Amino acid sequence: PSSRVKHPPWLLSRAKVLTIDTMNPTVKKVEYAVRGPIVLRAVELERELSEGMKKPFSEVIKANIGDAHAMGQQPITFFRQVLALCSYPELLNDSTFPEDAKSRARRILQSCGGNSMGALQLVFQGIDSVRQDVARYIERRDGGVPCDPDDIYLTTGASDGIVTMLKLLVCGEGATRTGVMISIPQYPLYSAALAELGAVQINYYLNEEKCWSMDISELQRALDEARRHCNPRALCVINPGNPTGQVQSRQCIEDVIRFAANERLLLMADEVYQDNVYAEGCQFHSFKKVLFEMGPEYSDTVELVSFHSTSKCYMGECGFRGGYMEIINMDDEVKAQLTKLVSVRLCPPVPGQALMDLVVNPPQPGEPSHDNFIKERTATLSALAEKAKLTEQVLNTIQGISCNPVQGAMYSFPRITIPEKAIQEAMDKGQEPDMFYCMKMLEETGICLVPGSGFGQTDGTYHFRMTILPPTDKLTILLNKVKEFHQKFTQQYS
Repeated sequence: PSSRVKHPPWLLSRAKVLTIDTMNPTVKKVEYAVRGPIVLRAVELERELSEGMKKPFSEVIKANIGDAHAMGQQPITFFRQVLALCSYPELLNDSTFPEDAKSRARRILQSCGGNSMGALQLVFQGIDSVRQDVARYIERRDGGVPCDPDDIYLTTGASDGIVTMLKLLVCGEGATRTGVMISIPQYPLYSAALAELGAVQINYYLNEEKCWSMDISELQRALDEARRHCNPRALCVINPGNPTGQVQSRQCIEDVIRFAANERLLLMADEVYQDNVYAEGCQFHSFKKVLFEMGPEYSDTVELVSFHSTSKCYMGECGFRGGYMEIINMDDEVKAQLTKLVSVRLCPPVPGQALMDLVVNPPQPGEPSHDNFIKERTATLSALAEKAKLTEQVLNTIQGISCNPVQGAMYSFPRITIPEKAIQEAMDKGQEPDMFYCMKMLEETGICLVPGSGFGQTDGTYHFRMTILPPTDKLTILLNKVKEFHQKFTQQYS
């Protein structure tokens, strides 16, 4: 006799509670191109290669995401030493660790409940000493502009802070529903979060002809059109830019602040690439510093939230999920609600908080680890600058591809010319033309890029995003393969 349990017929025929038709409809609208169909296919190709299947390439090169360590970038020694000491306090007696690493580890552990990074930290904004160090860092960065540690919220990467702020903003129905202005091209976190929250996405287009600069007249156009059907309440800016790699000028930032003030918009400044500036004549200017340099008319009134992370810059520590946000001119009652909201998630990962502390409080001159820290930091940023220049130069030698200077961040976003015949074949397959292009490149070369349609682009233009993170030798191979593929693709569809 069968040992299987026999269920009654009524139970077998009962529909599932959760189906594609009964699930949250906003979740189905969420798209995240950086980990979309092309990346899933890249994972499949890696598996097929490992199983011995023959391909026209020997490896998959993932140039789709800004994951520095996955691309071979080495961690900063001092950071890992302190984290090791925090994880294994018995090593504090080990003479092989430098004294400055030990003192940082002791301070972090003394700030943790039970002197352990494994303890749940009950200060929901983040560990007090870390927020104090973040505040002092911001003051140094911004030339002495005051920063209150109570305005600092430690976050699970910058993404967590961005989504938290959007949750606070979204309200209303119909024509009063919250609208949020985001740049096009944009980092898909923004469109995904707005879709999940049921907010209205307001697109403003960066000017590709002027190295992806922001244009106030374009901001005004987007805002005026949006006010016909929603309530615009916030303006998001990514500087340095992702996916476009531009660094906005100080004058541009001042103009944007003035625009936000005049139009009563909350400013969200995504500044996670603030150390990644490569181009001659370019400089990172924080929105907060410029805001306060504009005087009390603006610094006392404009609501600003800025974000930073341990995942980018010279650190590249994506997996630790460390970050912070600073709030400026937030209503006291709203701030209390924000603190309540973050308390629900208990606390950000403590190792991420510890790493954020090291980023804002690195070895100082005269300390044992300082010289090696500066050497490693400089080497990483110098290598990125060289690869940014190499990427721009090689891509611009390819007929049918044009690439703006990679002024900062970790990506190039070149425009590609796709023959009409290829566009038609893509449409016949129900694909965006640049998705068709990138998928074909993956299948033929093993190179994984992200199509520009996943970030948004001006109608009739096509792009792809490519990280500059691979080691120089592998990046050179990648760029040459892109060149060969594009030439072959163009010839095939001409």
